[in-house]
Amino acid sequence: MLEIASPESMKLDVDRWCSALDLAQRWCDEDKLPSIGLLVARDGKTTGPHLFGRQSLNEGSAPIRDDAIFLIASITKPIVAMGALLLVERGEISLGDRVTEFIPEFGNNGKNGITLRHLMTHTSGLPDMLVDNKELRAAQAPLSRFVEGTCTVKTSFPPGRGVQYQSMGFAILGEVIARVSGKSTAEFLRDEFFDPLGMSDTALGVPDEWYEGPQPKVERIAEIRLPPNQHDADDWNWNSRYWRGLGAPWGGLLTTPTNLARFTQMMMHHGRSGEKQILARTTVEGAIHNQLTQMRDVPEVDRRCRPWGFGWRLHWSAHSANFGDFLGPRTFGHWGATGTVLWADPDLDAFAIVLTTQPQEPQGRYLARLSNAIAASFQ
Repeated sequence: MLEIASPESMKLDVDRWCSALDLAQRWCDEDKLPSIGLLVARDGKTTGPHLFGRQSLNEGSAPIRDDAIFLIASITKPIVAMGALLLVERGEISLGDRVTEFIPEFGNNGKNGITLRHLMTHTSGLPDMLVDNKELRAAQAPLSRFVEGTCTVKTSFPPGRGVQYQSMGFAILGEVIARVSGKSTAEFLRDEFFDPLGMSDTALGVPDEWYEGPQPKVERIAEIRLPPNQHDADDWNWNSRYWRGLGAPWGGLLTTPTNLARFTQMMMHHGRSGEKQILARTTVEGAIHNQLTQMRDVPEVDRRCRPWGFGWRLHWSAHSANFGDFLGPRTFGHWGATGTVLWADPDLDAFAIVLTTQPQEPQGRYLARLSNAIAASFQ
């Protein structure tokens, strides 16, 4: 649990911290971003979640709720990766195992050599999205169809010979978790992480019970300003019941800044939360270490300048996107296409969560600028 504290007790420069909050407020007032949920923590303390903007895109919408829930998109990936690493801890799988050991049909088109390690480090050669991604979503296809499609594709390069961001690698990783654990990925993450950490407002895919009752929890989900390619996609866009409920292992997690902070704090504490050791210390250390270093066939520029842990993006030198410019060399985190970023800097003993409803890819300029203002606040 994080302690609510003053900026001074967190060794934040008060003027700079207030300027960062004012920046977030101004962007929402100017409608550059519909809403922002922000939480910064240091040494087990936080000034609390800060919410700006409005709950929906409608003119005259109510202000953003204090308990607003956000679709965090690809920040889902490292959390799914930690689920797979928990199975590694338990001896159920190992990182060098071939995917075909668990999903035999995956071996089509020369994919026999892809291992779980390749899936978690974006070195599998699999595509980010399937060619028929839009058609599958328009048909409201289940997750199994995305898995089936990924099993049939050809890779861009042999496994371990390059780095290519691959959402479909996490579709396959989620299927491995399901087949090994006997639970869906959503159920596995709930039982192993979300319930033990008290993340009661977090789910990989909106469950049916979020629609029930006189004040359904689904009403707390902040509406996203959609990118152009989703404007005529009422049945499958990010705000649709279909997409919210799909539970995509590559980008379907819904949560609050406070809930996500519980998971991040656990990572910062080497897998521990209070009296519970959720993940082994060695597991966490491996997950946030540059796993490309020992992959001799990965291009040197990727190993040195664009490192990946297991699901976690690490510090990319000379690269402003999303994380900004001031974070330390041991920083780890991720970003999301819906306009979200999480970063944690062990050298500062601090982390930041910025959840917006404004897509910002590919550069995440607002996220990077706000990250810079936050990082500059730390003394």
